[in-house]
Amino acid sequence: MTTDTAESAPPESTGLKRAIGTPLLFAFIVGDTLGAGIYTLVGSMADDVGGVIWLPLLIALVVALLTAGTYAELITKYPHAGGAARYVDRAFRIPYLSFLVGFLMMASGITTAAALANAFAGDYLAALIDLPSAPTAVVFIVVLTLINLRGVRESLTANLVASVIEVSGLVIVIVLAGIFFGGGNGDPSRLVEFAPDVAPLQGAFAASVIAFFSFLGFEAAANMAEEVREPSKAYPRALFGAIGTAAVVYLLIAIGAVIVLPPAELAESTGPLLDVVEGSGIAVPTWLFGLIALVAIANGALLFMVMASRVGYGLAEADLLPRAFGRVLPNRRTPWVSILVVAGVTIGLTFIGDVAVLAETTVLLLLLVFLSANVSVLVLKKDKVDHKHFSVPRFIPVLAIIASLVLLAQQTGIVWLGAAAYVVVGSVLFLIARVARKRTARVDG
Repeated sequence: MTTDTAESAPPESTGLKRAIGTPLLFAFIVGDTLGAGIYTLVGSMADDVGGVIWLPLLIALVVALLTAGTYAELITKYPHAGGAARYVDRAFRIPYLSFLVGFLMMASGITTAAALANAFAGDYLAALIDLPSAPTAVVFIVVLTLINLRGVRESLTANLVASVIEVSGLVIVIVLAGIFFGGGNGDPSRLVEFAPDVAPLQGAFAASVIAFFSFLGFEAAANMAEEVREPSKAYPRALFGAIGTAAVVYLLIAIGAVIVLPPAELAESTGPLLDVVEGSGIAVPTWLFGLIALVAIANGALLFMVMASRVGYGLAEADLLPRAFGRVLPNRRTPWVSILVVAGVTIGLTFIGDVAVLAETTVLLLLLVFLSANVSVLVLKKDKVDHKHFSVPRFIPVLAIIASLVLLAQQTGIVWLGAAAYVVVGSVLFLIARVARKRTARVDG
């Protein structure tokens, strides 16, 4: 779709080099989407829906595709880094609202890292060595913090290697489950058996909240916008292709897991895919798959801690958080205050929430962010730009808003309480930054 106005610069006008084509962008989004969530949350979904794990994954896929349509339009219309906070700012011009969206993104990164730290200290680690979970989670976060402090290049290099390893782990599970079933083993009838103590519809929607955790990745993709060649063409293809690829992998994992093991066994495990590998009876060393899963979990946690610390730094640079968050190490040029704050809060959360609750909190936070993006795209429909961009019919973001509200309605009180606490803390920090900014302006005046 082509629109006409000179308000926005064309995609070519950027200070960054546009060096990423569709294949690389697709690989980036796939690597970001096929993360640690599926390694840890299959059991939680089985607890809600029994063997019908594929149903909440399909519900989450529909919500993801609807919101992906919104992001495809916004990213190609405004191909600059910043994500939802930038779109909200452009649509409403309310600094506090823009800050809140950015802060919720930061909070989602912290909460996800805490969930993955607890997952790291669970059954996957027990396949290698028996260690107490709480101290292990703390040490895990400290090690990732040291990598984060060292520099973004080191962090992203570690991510590239880990992404290849984590995808190989998912392929192993699918192949082993296929061999197991092909040999006449397993029970496919479990795929239509709901959990006995949960109403099917209630369980499906509750599990879809957890399933949605595995499809997250739109915001990371949005922040690559200034480095993509022909974003109007590349982004829709890469975004929808990556989500479709992730959906196929996740559905195969869910089907294979339920065929190999009874849902009740999956529900009791913090390392469900490890149990699937063991249950297949095929000679894959338990320690090897446990190691692959730990790499996947560590990779996801590192990415979210890097993201959260950079969001905090960016908000400080925009005078929306206290300026201390913008302090950097002299040589490494990493935002050390923001990194340490992120690490401290992450450690605290590991003691007060389990994997499923923390994952649900992340989903709630990001659903609020996605709601803001879907509302913004409707407001910005009237905004014309002078380059071609992807466009979705208005009913797509409207359906995305409705779907997001349905998922938000499934959240428990404790999850809403956690999100409210984030909003309160963020608002206090915003007011501190605002008072400091006014005081500085008076001094300068």
